[in-house]
Amino acid sequence: MALVINNNLMAMNAARNLGSSFGALETSTRRLSSGMRITQSSDDAAGLAVRELMRADITSLNQGIRNANDAISLIQTADGALGVIDEKLIRMKELAMQASTGTYNSDQRLIIDSEYQAMASEITRIANSTDFNGIYLLNGNLSSSTHSGAGLKASGQLKVHFGTGNDSSEDYYYIQIDTSTASALGVGLGAGTGAGASISTQALAQQSLDVLSNAIISKDKIRANLGALQNRLENTVTVLEIQAENVQAAESRISDVDVASEMTEFVRNQIKTQAAVSMLSQANSLPRMALSLIG
Repeated sequence: MALVINNNLMAMNAARNLGSSFGALETSTRRLSSGMRITQSSDDAAGLAVRELMRADITSLNQGIRNANDAISLIQTADGALGVIDEKLIRMKELAMQASTGTYNSDQRLIIDSEYQAMASEITRIANSTDFNGIYLLNGNLSSSTHSGAGLKASGQLKVHFGTGNDSSEDYYYIQIDTSTASALGVGLGAGTGAGASISTQALAQQSLDVLSNAIISKDKIRANLGALQNRLENTVTVLEIQAENVQAAESRISDVDVASEMTEFVRNQIKTQAAVSMLSQANSLPRMALSLIG
């Protein structure tokens, strides 16, 4: 190579290498300081696209877990109220059994019936007042076999959405709770004038025994259905937690930096940058050698 002074090609080459090494050093510094391999789209365009979809799935799955847990809380609220209704029905059957025997007179049966009616009224009050976040659970609000969410207020059975899509076989299912008022169970004056409505006479008290047994069975069916739904939701939460964990691990493998590998790259680029700076300094001084020939 000729000794020239107009163009310092060695300095230009050293400057280019310095720029390349310094850019790589800047990338390593950014990755190590952020802990992420992909900090901008230019780092890995395809990886960034996959990562963002995974991040959306992770946040959706975590919200789905919260949705399922809220549904479990709703079911527990309904089951707790039904437990109290259970106690009232058992007491009502005890009263009907008491009024069925011939050792009580009519006045005494009327007194027994007054407590019977009070228990029925309390069952209806509990059913009409039990709610979760403003959603009434036992008054028939959720007893429909259909669901409509088209309006501002959803109607029919309760839809629990926990999946990341909108597939009925994968992403949601429904909670249906039958009416648990006294009249719906067939007891108390609200049920009419037949068996179960009153125990004011010996005959009515005897007829009420089977009605009360059926009411207890109906209530137990509601509780059993709720218990099965709660178990299903708890299993759903477990699956969602595992799924979120696995997606998070996959997202980490795409976007998180391998600190050991990146630190090795950082040291290599640091040495290259320092060498390039030193060589650029030397290359810039080389044209001065021409002065010795001229002088």
